[in-house]
Amino acid sequence: MEKEKFYIATAIAYTSAKPHLGNTYEIVLADSIARYKRLTGYDVYFQTGTDEHGQKIELKAQEVNKEPQEFVDEMSLEVRRVWDSMNTSYDKFVRTTNPGHEKVVAKVFKKLYDQGDIYKGFYEGMYCTPCESFFTESQLIDGKCPDCGREVHKEKEEAYFFKLSNYSDRLIKYLDEHPDFIEPIARKNEIVNNFIKPGIQDLCVSRTTFKWGIPVEFDSKHVVYVWLDALLNYITFLGYDLDSQSDEFKKYWPCDIHLIGKDILRFHTIYWPIILMALDLPLPKKIFGHPWLLFGNDKMSKSKGNIVYADELASIFGTDAVRYYLLHEIPFASDGNYTNELLIERFNSDLANVLGNLVNRTISMCHKYFNGEVMEPTCKEDIDNDLINLVLRTNDIVEEKMNNYRISEAIDAIFEIFRRSNKYIDETTPWILAKDETKKERLATVLYNLLEAIRHGAVLLQAYLPDTAKEIFHQLNTENNQYDSIACFTGMDIGIHLNEPKPLFERINKDEVLNSLSTK
Repeated sequence: MEKEKFYIATAIAYTSAKPHLGNTYEIVLADSIARYKRLTGYDVYFQTGTDEHGQKIELKAQEVNKEPQEFVDEMSLEVRRVWDSMNTSYDKFVRTTNPGHEKVVAKVFKKLYDQGDIYKGFYEGMYCTPCESFFTESQLIDGKCPDCGREVHKEKEEAYFFKLSNYSDRLIKYLDEHPDFIEPIARKNEIVNNFIKPGIQDLCVSRTTFKWGIPVEFDSKHVVYVWLDALLNYITFLGYDLDSQSDEFKKYWPCDIHLIGKDILRFHTIYWPIILMALDLPLPKKIFGHPWLLFGNDKMSKSKGNIVYADELASIFGTDAVRYYLLHEIPFASDGNYTNELLIERFNSDLANVLGNLVNRTISMCHKYFNGEVMEPTCKEDIDNDLINLVLRTNDIVEEKMNNYRISEAIDAIFEIFRRSNKYIDETTPWILAKDETKKERLATVLYNLLEAIRHGAVLLQAYLPDTAKEIFHQLNTENNQYDSIACFTGMDIGIHLNEPKPLFERINKDEVLNSLSTK
């Protein structure tokens, strides 16, 4: 039977600087969704990459005495290195300086011009260089950019404009008919109330004051505005062209979810749908504007000196510890917070104490009492049912949470298996059972239940902490890691021998690590 397809795309990272922990949150979040969908039987296509044109890039390259292409080549490699350091399983890493992409973008611009959606005019407004965005005076907040809070400056130049008003009624109708198109609901309300109801402004889609962009083929002094260029990546790299569409495009488009930061939601929920309408293409099924990761309640930025990098944290705590923090600590619809102290606290309490301690204790007891052999559970008691029932219903809970993109809550449900298993050890006291030869069958049953509970948790954990799950399966000496294996509670094969226990996460000395971090 053919698998159901699932296409997930992140925003493409702007190649102006190395991505910090807040940027990295998005790719890890997307990776957990992609891995979960693969685990549960979907044919997944996961795309990410780098956005490489624009005035800001041209200026950054000048600052370091490099040509823009050389600069973005280096920065794109750095972005990819950071994504790879987080063990992300993207299927395609795209770059907007790809010649094939540039060719299609130029053709799309010409098509939109020819069909009357793009016209030439003059733009005069307040421009934010870091955001590559124009704003009216009324859109500014305290005279500054409403998106990033930085200074803006007045610019006037000849430009081509996309007549968004041609499609505004159609967009409003679409949003009314597809209430789940933008999530979370709070983000949707912001877009509708702040940008759509006041009237959608026509979009500037070309610039003349810099050269680092895709040339407008019929007017050489203009380059295509970076946002029109960047948004088209979601279809060009799937094989979309005006003249033909690849089998890959036909298979995976429309995208099931665009996972993007809330600060660029406007571009993805107004401009992108209208571009697709103008091209007579289906719209994505969902635009999800995820929250920010704050540093001590403040947005990460170089100007504030509060930048933290995921790969540097991973070198200290391990990749899965950083993944766990990012996925667990940021709620569904509100900003999360990062501090070194919180990361260490989560590492020690959840990863070392709850999960690591459970796996180590259980496998150690199996070696101590049964020479590492998995024994048949033949002596069941009522107390077992509470654990087994909780374990067996967890996959349904996780599925419901993941279908609604509540990743933090899904992980909590999995860790409830581990917490309940630790409690089960205290309730059944295996070390006391081991002292009584008549209780040997009961001891074997208790340990089997613990091993099988751990295996269930590890199957689900593959989507979030893949290296940790792999190590658990190694210690359990089982390859029974498929999703359909957790429909029942009989997945540990009787008679196999467990491998030697090895700590998954060793507790961290908080003061020592904080001291080492402060000197970096």
